[in-house]
Amino acid sequence: MEYVLQTNGLTKFFGRKAAVNGINLNVRKGDIYGFIGRNGAGKTTLIRLVAGLASPTKGTIKLFEEDDLASQRSKTGTMIENPAVFPHMTARQNFQYYSLLLGLDPTTTVNDMLTLVGLQFTGKKKAKNFSLGMKQRLAIGISLLGDPEFLMLDEPINGLDPTGIKEIRELVLKLNQERNITILISSHILGELSKIANRYGVINNGVMVTEFTNEELEQRCKGALEIKVDNVTEAVKLIANIIEPTAIQVIDDNTIHILQDMDKAGIINMELAKNGILVNSSSVVGQDLEAYFMQLMEATDKKMS
Repeated sequence: MEYVLQTNGLTKFFGRKAAVNGINLNVRKGDIYGFIGRNGAGKTTLIRLVAGLASPTKGTIKLFEEDDLASQRSKTGTMIENPAVFPHMTARQNFQYYSLLLGLDPTTTVNDMLTLVGLQFTGKKKAKNFSLGMKQRLAIGISLLGDPEFLMLDEPINGLDPTGIKEIRELVLKLNQERNITILISSHILGELSKIANRYGVINNGVMVTEFTNEELEQRCKGALEIKVDNVTEAVKLIANIIEPTAIQVIDDNTIHILQDMDKAGIINMELAKNGILVNSSSVVGQDLEAYFMQLMEATDKKMS
C-alpha cells in the first residue's frame, strides 16, 4: 500500500492548548479522504502543518513516504479556508498572477484551468462579484496550478448552497478519477463527504477519534434491531447463543443493537423472557450519518471530560 500522507504523533500547541494532539493520520494514494470534525476541532491546523504553513511542536509528517518535506511539498496543492483570491481581478487574471508566481507559463496553463474548474465563461467579471461556489472553484483552481499529485481542501463546501456543493463535489470526483489526484477534504458535514470519500478520519478537540472506510461507515449506519432490557449483561450472554456475538452491540446500560439476523427478533425476545429478562421494547432503528457523527463526538467528549 502506497501512502501519500502519514502523520505520527503530530502535535501543535498554541500556548498551553493543543490544537492537534498526537494525530496519526494515513492517506493512501488514490484516496478521497474525508477529514471530519466540528469547527475548531483542529482540521485546519493539521492541514497547515502538512502544507508547511506552521511548524509542529512534536511528531512527524511523511509525504509520499519521504521525510524530505521541502521537495515533496512541491507535489502538493493546498486550499485553506478563506483562500487568497484577488477580488478586483477576473478569474483569468487571478490564474495569470499565480502562474507567474509559481514560475509557470500563463499562456499554457490558464485556459485549461479555467475550463477545468468551470470558469471559462466568466469573462471580465471580477472575483468579488462571483458566487461563493465560483470563488471556491477559483481557489481550487489556484491550488491546482502546480499540477499536484496530492490536494488538500479545507472546508470547500462550507456555506455553499446545494448547487454550489454539487459543483464542488463533481469537481473533486473529476480530479480524483480523471487526473488521479489524491485528495484530503475537510468538513463538518459527514453526510456530504459520504457522497465522494472512500476513507475517513474523525478528529475531535485535536485528537483523532477513528479512521474507517466507506464500507465500514455503511455497515455502522445501517438498520439495527434495538432491544431495551433491564439487564444488558445477562441479555448479551443469552443472545450470543442465538446469533454471532460480533453482531451484538451494547449501546448503553439498557440498550442493545443487533446488527444482523434481525429476522430472529421473535426467538431472541422469547429467550430473554424465558430467562427472566424484562424486554421493555424491541424495534428496528436506523442511524443516519450525522447521528453517527454526533454519537462519535459525544463519546469522545465524555472520555475527555
